[in-house]
Amino acid sequence: MDLALDAVSHRYGAVEVMRDITFDVPSGRIVCIIGPSGCGKSTLLRFLGGLERPGAGRVLQLGTPPSDSLNPLTYIFQDFALLPWRTVEGNISLVLEDHGIGGDRAEAIVADVLARTKLADFRTALPKQLSGGMKQRVAIARALAVNPAVMLMDEPLSALDSQTRELLMDDLIGLWTRAPFTAVYVTHNLAEAVRLGHRIVVLSRRPGQVREQVTIDKPLGERGFADPDLDAIQRHLWSLMREEAMAADQELVDV
Repeated sequence: MDLALDAVSHRYGAVEVMRDITFDVPSGRIVCIIGPSGCGKSTLLRFLGGLERPGAGRVLQLGTPPSDSLNPLTYIFQDFALLPWRTVEGNISLVLEDHGIGGDRAEAIVADVLARTKLADFRTALPKQLSGGMKQRVAIARALAVNPAVMLMDEPLSALDSQTRELLMDDLIGLWTRAPFTAVYVTHNLAEAVRLGHRIVVLSRRPGQVREQVTIDKPLGERGFADPDLDAIQRHLWSLMREEAMAADQELVDV
């Protein structure tokens, strides 16, 4: 299933948040959205997920989700959103219970996503016993358990330290390499965008508009830390954003 935004514009009262945004999210690809603070990145994600409706334009779902997809669209947030009284296994199985799935079928799904996210040895641990990186792995495993057509990822690594972020990026690349998934990935971190994105949508400051779409052809599995090809793309992205990021920062200070 593909997603597409067609000439999407939106206002909150007198404030124009975004104007005439058009791009698509092809199946099996990760599309990263970057831009200055306040440009509407997270708002676009809410439109794609159906949590809000844009003031103008269309949000399109093209094709059908997999036949075994329980939730066609699933969010992963930066704050993990785990229930503290449930174990790792219990937090994952919660989304299956919502669909009336239990017993052997639930056990098989949970075991599969625990193995895929390197959590099999932690299935009985409580969230308070886990590091930030492990908590986010649980959130990713929970999303994978419903086999979504598209994962909507809102700054999923921003709460983590730099070393843990690198490890989680490696994990996401490994997951995609073994079983390609579709994702819209909102981030303020350009290094994340160039490591994970097949395409990067660069938004301008408010009102957010598409400044450029950058496609990265290098396979995810061949991208690494301090990669000169990625460094060049990252510098280009920063050249697009630098002045507007400074202006947006000053705008936020002045409010």
